[in-house]
Amino acid sequence: MLYNVHQIYEGAVFRPPSEARSLILQITIGCSHNKCTFCITYRDKDFRIKSFEEIKRDVETVLPHYKDARRIFLADGNALIIPTKDLVKILSLLKDSFPKLERIGIYACPQDILKKSQYELKELKEAGLGIIYLGLESGSDMILKKVRKGVKSKKMIEAAQKVKDAEITLSVIFILGLGGKEATKEHAQKTAEVLSKMDPDYIGALTLMVIKGTEIYDEVKEGKLEILEPRDVFEELQILIENLNLTNCVFRANHASNYLPVGGTFPKDKQDILVKIKRILQKDDVSFKPEWLRAL
Repeated sequence: MLYNVHQIYEGAVFRPPSEARSLILQITIGCSHNKCTFCITYRDKDFRIKSFEEIKRDVETVLPHYKDARRIFLADGNALIIPTKDLVKILSLLKDSFPKLERIGIYACPQDILKKSQYELKELKEAGLGIIYLGLESGSDMILKKVRKGVKSKKMIEAAQKVKDAEITLSVIFILGLGGKEATKEHAQKTAEVLSKMDPDYIGALTLMVIKGTEIYDEVKEGKLEILEPRDVFEELQILIENLNLTNCVFRANHASNYLPVGGTFPKDKQDILVKIKRILQKDDVSFKPEWLRAL
C-alpha cells in the first residue's frame, strides 16, 4: 500500500512477496553495504537513516488512509542497522498509531544482527518487531566472496540463531543460479546445508536476474559467468530440495523473478515438491515465465 509516493518515498521501494499487502514505511534510504555484485536495487541511493521527525511525518501522512493497517514493512535494504534505542522508539510510534497492527517486518544484513546483543534483539521483539528477512543468497563461501556479500556462511548461521533465540520469526532468502553453471552443484548443496542449520520459519527462493549496471552483468557479457537456463534452475532446485532438512518451515519460490512457482511446508511437503520438480524436468513443453515478465 502506497500513498503520496513522491512525498514519503525516495527512489524505488522493494519488499518481500509476503509483504505485498503491508503498509511500507521507508525508515532508511538505500543499503549500508551496497556492494553485492548481483544487486542493482539501491545503486542510485546514498545510504542514510531517516530522522525520527521525518518518520513521524510519514506516519502522519499515511495514517488517515491506513489507520486499520495490520502489517507494516520497514524499508529500505537493512533498516535493522538503526541503533536499538531509536528503532524501539519507531516501533512504539507505530504500535501507538495503528491500533490494529499485528506485525512489523524488516530487512536485515547478517552484520546488523550480529552487532546487536541478544538483549537488544529481545527488546526489539517486545517492542513489536515480528519478522526479520535475512538475505543468505548462497551457502557457498566461494560464491559469497565472489559476489561480495561481506560475510561467510558461518556468520550467516550465527545471525540466524540469534534471531531465533530472540523468538523473532525468521525468513531467509537465497538466489537460484547465483553461482552460474560452473558452480551450480556447489551452490545447491552448500545452500541446502546452511539453510538446514539455520532452520528458519520461512525460506524464499529468488532466481538470478542479470541487470545492466551490476558487476555480474559485466561477468556474463565477458563470458566469465554462464547463467542457468530455466531447466537448469530447476535441476539446481531439485538438488537443493533433496538436501534440505528442516523442522517446520514454509518454503516458497513465488517471487517475480522465478520461472514457475513452487512451494510447500517442510518436512511434510518435501516429497511432493520433488515430484513436482521431476514432472517439470520430464516435460519438453513447459511454459516457463518469459524473461520479459520476470522482475525484481
